[in-house]
Amino acid sequence: MNMPLEMDPALIRARAAADALRGAPLQERLNELHVLMTRIRDRQEDIVTRIMADTCKSRTDALVSEIMGVLDYLHWLVKAAPGALGEEKAATPLALMGKKSRIWYEPLGVVLVITPWNYPFHIAMTAIAPAFAAGNAVILKPSEHTPLTGLFEELVDGLPWLSRALLVEQGDGARAESLIAARPDKICFTGSTRTGQRILAQAAPLLVPVELELGGKDAMLVFDDVNLARTCAGALWGAFTNAGQSCTAVERLYVQDSIYDEVVARLRAGIDALVVNDGDDGDADLGAMTTDFQCDIVERQLADARAKGAIVHGGGRVAGTRLLRPALVTGVTADMLLMQEETFGPVLPVLPFRDEQDAIAQANDSVFGLSASVWSKDIERARRVAAALRVGAVSINNVMLTEGNPALPFGGTGQSGYGRVKGIEGLRAMTRSKAVLIDSQSKKIEANWYPYTRAKYRLFGELIGGLFGRGLGALLRFARAGLKLENLAQKPRHPDA
Repeated sequence: MNMPLEMDPALIRARAAADALRGAPLQERLNELHVLMTRIRDRQEDIVTRIMADTCKSRTDALVSEIMGVLDYLHWLVKAAPGALGEEKAATPLALMGKKSRIWYEPLGVVLVITPWNYPFHIAMTAIAPAFAAGNAVILKPSEHTPLTGLFEELVDGLPWLSRALLVEQGDGARAESLIAARPDKICFTGSTRTGQRILAQAAPLLVPVELELGGKDAMLVFDDVNLARTCAGALWGAFTNAGQSCTAVERLYVQDSIYDEVVARLRAGIDALVVNDGDDGDADLGAMTTDFQCDIVERQLADARAKGAIVHGGGRVAGTRLLRPALVTGVTADMLLMQEETFGPVLPVLPFRDEQDAIAQANDSVFGLSASVWSKDIERARRVAAALRVGAVSINNVMLTEGNPALPFGGTGQSGYGRVKGIEGLRAMTRSKAVLIDSQSKKIEANWYPYTRAKYRLFGELIGGLFGRGLGALLRFARAGLKLENLAQKPRHPDA
């Protein structure tokens, strides 16, 4: 039997939870998030093991990027939410003297969170938590490749509000489509650009707002005044953390030509020293890839690069596994797939640039615009270059670090999506702002109300001239016209007025 889309059981339960949440004080919701934070901290080894089982990432990657990142965000959120979500005073113009202006941040209702397989715990939690803090119910649709079966339900079990507000719906893309069709109040999607476009196309006719955090092709720009040892270490980690399966991984390394050869030599030595293994106890640098299809994409891009004349140092797949050895690619040209598409694997192309303008031009020559990094001892130059990059975030003399600060917003531009998560901007994105203007109850008739008369028209002209004029004389003209208008507004229309 086919049921109406609006009758989807998950949406019915979520809407009931959202209605109930409207009676939950903010502090009670934040107290539950604090308990959640404690549970994650106390169960971190178990959670890491379960993340590794689903993703095949290295243990250290799972601990630092998934557990530590979530705890850091929850710690910030519990402290920041009262100020960010509380009633906000807004300036009231002189023409509205005596009135008060306020902004209220109210919950949306039901937020559908669709998460990817690369950071299945971190991305889910940093969407669930702000949505719940803002008073929303949440439906989580994890990737079918990394379902983390039962984990989220276990972590919120016994928390009166959060256990009711969070619903986990497992399934593939068809289940995501049915949830979208049931009209949630907002969709937060993290994943590929292609899937994001399909979600947007489905949601648009329903007028359901969508937040999209999509693919990246992040550039790292290295000038010739850097500390080479530190910068190369940063490049290796930025390219290969989580086996390169990060939307903000370094996928294009631009090095000033005067130090290019030395940087390449250091990177080759660094790649040879990396430990690639899965199921480790914390001593592997790179774990395995999460899916076979992503292994195929990486291998296809490297084969295309070789066929077009590139030199590949490293690379290759350990037979019978999803372990990919990290690869350094030189002799890169713009027509290669690894320069046109997101790689999402342990591959680092290295290209030279001449000067500041050349570096900016090459970095901006991409349909993606998620984040980037600029490396230089000259901070003014680094800031200048950062300002010229068409991306949503820039780390200066570090890599992938803006997302490490929960107070900063995260999101991109172009084919990397739009909207922001994290920070005050991301938290308020889980709300609907309501403008409120408060006046006192009295018998006074407003000057701009009916009746309109020639006398009022003349006085409004004088009031505008005074209000937007300059100097004390203008202010006096405004006050004089305003008093006359107030007085005239209290009188009935005169036949000769």
